[in-house]
Amino acid sequence: MRFSINIPNFGDFADPRNVATVAAAAEQAGWDGLFVWDHVLHRYHQGRPFGDPWMLLTAAALVTSRIRLGTLLTPVPRYRPQQLARQVATLDQLSGGRVVFAAGLGGPVEDEYRSFGDLAEPRLLGERLDEGLELLERFWSGEAVNHRGRHYEVRDVTLLPATVRRPRPPVWIGGFWPRRAPMRRAARWDGAVPLFETARHGHVPDAAEVREMVGYVREQRTAAGRPFEFVLGGATPPNAAKAKDVIGPLHDAGATWWDERQIQTGPDLDRLPPVLRRIETGPPVI
Repeated sequence: MRFSINIPNFGDFADPRNVATVAAAAEQAGWDGLFVWDHVLHRYHQGRPFGDPWMLLTAAALVTSRIRLGTLLTPVPRYRPQQLARQVATLDQLSGGRVVFAAGLGGPVEDEYRSFGDLAEPRLLGERLDEGLELLERFWSGEAVNHRGRHYEVRDVTLLPATVRRPRPPVWIGGFWPRRAPMRRAARWDGAVPLFETARHGHVPDAAEVREMVGYVREQRTAAGRPFEFVLGGATPPNAAKAKDVIGPLHDAGATWWDERQIQTGPDLDRLPPVLRRIETGPPVI
């Protein structure tokens, strides 16, 4: 099992220097990854500074050599695919192929889409997500792309350099369980990053629900033999034995990554000192 640290892209972590500090500390303490949020607007956290996630991760890449880096998660329909493809490929080149790309619809939908006059109907966002993911995969190949879809058009475009990871960086898909559609989408890619209706960000999910979700995704998989990750997260005690008691049943249910997260409504969510204290205790041992 692998272990990552999860931080928002606002508050103390809007400053790339603080994110670099977190990344260096995480690598030093033996964590396997650092993931940041990708929001331009989240009214619940209004009044705080927000940083661009790709610039934050660039700062992290420059001070590390081992840990995986990415967002959890990027709302693909909010971006132009060509812009997003170039940002991810640039980070992948800089980090030596350490990027993980996690994607979804994002939210809150009212904040991230309608506040800027964008469409926010879930069915259309889902279409743009699927078409956008297809384009990203093709752009990352470094080969010529021609595409005419419902939402995007590309005329004989080659984006270079390609990503270091071949044929592309791992793609993880987020969504709320027990909604089936996001997990069917995840099954077509390389990983699932579910939140649970009964365990929102920072809260530990129930092992029985995790087992049900894992079983469902495995039933939907068609690419036998391709590595697939089940990424769960929450806030665990810094005591290693107590953390093992929390994560152990989830590992047994099929989880392959544990993403350490502060409670979304907690006062320490976007503050550097408590995150560093948790990092320095090291990842749990399962």
